[in-house]
Amino acid sequence: MALVRRSAQQLLPEAQAGRLHLELAEKARVSFESGVGTSEIRSWEKSLPVFLADVVDAGLGHVEVLLEHRLPHNPKRVDVILCGTHPKRGTPSYVVVELKQWSTVDETDGDLVVIPRYGQPVLHPSAQVRGYCEYLIDSTPALAERPGALHGFAYLHNAMKSGVWRISNYAFDEYGLYTLDTKAEMLDKLRQLLDTAAGTRDAARHAAEEFLSFKHAPSKPLLDRVAVEVKEREQFVLLDEQQVAFKLVKQAVERARVSKQQTVVVILGGPGSGKSVIALSLLGELARQGRRVYHATGSSAFTKTLRKLVKDRTGAIFKYFNSFTKSEEQSLDMIVCDEAHRIRETSSNRFTPADVRARGRRQVNELIDVARVPVFLLDEHQVVRPGEMGSLVEITAAAEALGCRVDVVRLSGQYRCGGSEFFDAWGAGLLGTGTRQPTTWSSLVAETDDKFLVRSADSPEELEQWLLDRQQEFGGTARIAAGYCWRWSAPASRDGVKVLVPDVKIGSWQRPWNAKPDEKVADAPESHYWASDPRGFSQVGCVYTAQGFEYDWAGVIFGPDFVRRDGSWVAEAKHSHDPNVKRADSAHFHSLIRNTYKVLLSRGMRGVCLYSTDPETQDYLRKMTD
Repeated sequence: MALVRRSAQQLLPEAQAGRLHLELAEKARVSFESGVGTSEIRSWEKSLPVFLADVVDAGLGHVEVLLEHRLPHNPKRVDVILCGTHPKRGTPSYVVVELKQWSTVDETDGDLVVIPRYGQPVLHPSAQVRGYCEYLIDSTPALAERPGALHGFAYLHNAMKSGVWRISNYAFDEYGLYTLDTKAEMLDKLRQLLDTAAGTRDAARHAAEEFLSFKHAPSKPLLDRVAVEVKEREQFVLLDEQQVAFKLVKQAVERARVSKQQTVVVILGGPGSGKSVIALSLLGELARQGRRVYHATGSSAFTKTLRKLVKDRTGAIFKYFNSFTKSEEQSLDMIVCDEAHRIRETSSNRFTPADVRARGRRQVNELIDVARVPVFLLDEHQVVRPGEMGSLVEITAAAEALGCRVDVVRLSGQYRCGGSEFFDAWGAGLLGTGTRQPTTWSSLVAETDDKFLVRSADSPEELEQWLLDRQQEFGGTARIAAGYCWRWSAPASRDGVKVLVPDVKIGSWQRPWNAKPDEKVADAPESHYWASDPRGFSQVGCVYTAQGFEYDWAGVIFGPDFVRRDGSWVAEAKHSHDPNVKRADSAHFHSLIRNTYKVLLSRGMRGVCLYSTDPETQDYLRKMTD
């Protein structure tokens, strides 16, 4: 989807007259949930007249221009895509262009640059363009089948290659960078990639139509590529802040080797923002370099699933947060602490040796001490159990007290839920997790081509059928998850075989919970593999088996523990069957239950269907999903 599409010749007078940036702003207001900021509008106003004039001067006024094109299944947008034909091959040719107004830079370090007005390092423009092009090829089969059809470069029209401008101290490849004093080279490059003949105008229109109609494969599910990612080569394309986080960690590891500087990196992001993808990319990269690395979580399901997928000794790198009570300090080059919001006060439990328990060390300190570069991947709104205390404040305080440098990267957008930037906002309004007022889904996505599906069902039977219909029509995986509002029985014995008990009963509909941890029952996966084993569809999952995973189609059953009363959400501890959560005080219980449903809502990659057992809440869900 592009905000604006016309030929360069048509767009240039609009840009020069000061109307194009206003048109883009209005289209963004309708198409993007949060609209755009004044700085982005100002950059359109300053950059587009310059670049469009250059395109026309190159004899390419007939070329079709896509402005602010959103990447497939992804919240990121490309500044400009030029669509035309290749002058030698006569086939469609596309050029991705990233425009920057920068004129100075404080420092450069590999793929990262520091700009005075920005709060954290940003990706080098050429690396940014490379990432966009690789992502487009990776997620668009038609482009992958046409090598040489997609190109890209960055254009810094205010910058000079000489003098104080040091960003050119970068090893360029085919994704180059042009400045004010190398504009002639840029124009030559455009003429090499796009035919200047006016007779190719119709072909340029056809190329744009084809580009916009390309079918896109779904983003690679995280677990499908874990084994290859860790053992062989990169399988994920990291973009923007994801790349910044990746590069900062690599630099910190190298710095620790040279100067013994211990650095704690905290990566903040919501569900589906790419935290686990960053973790696996770091593990793969550093393991191949022979670095000593571990991955740790507080999730038994996530850890055991990763171990199962890699199948051999490589799986030993996946640990738990409480695995480092006796570890030697800085014995690792890096530890990635995934889902760090699940860090607990201490690692002690009933099996902890008395001498370890007597030390009274905090778990966050153990995780920091064990590595030269501890990396914490964190979403503070996914705390769903009492005793989970991972937060930016806690981790930063612990790190600084131990004399560590602290780097923080905040990830924007989310890559689950079809890359829909509307769904996060809609879910926040639905559950009251922010300042946004509840908004119906249809009004939020009106006049856009948002492909993420949101529905409500009037019964659990209808919800289940909706998931089955989506699988049949579109393919993919589906799961039903629910609030912990029904007892969770031990397996029953039938003819000497363990079977699950259908505890989740709503009218005549009944299904079992997923298997209990370490229980093996007939015709059901172990609890750790509920989200990844096809047999998981036959059971209802809870937040502890769903958290950290994703599937294409999500069904969410709201139980009586979280209901609407007089226009507000009310959390009812008496209806909870979670022995740990129900003991929390009322305010904490409300936060934990709300976070539980937030996690369940954000598991789906392509769509979600909601149902509540409570009539008043069901009326609310029906209204909100209209």
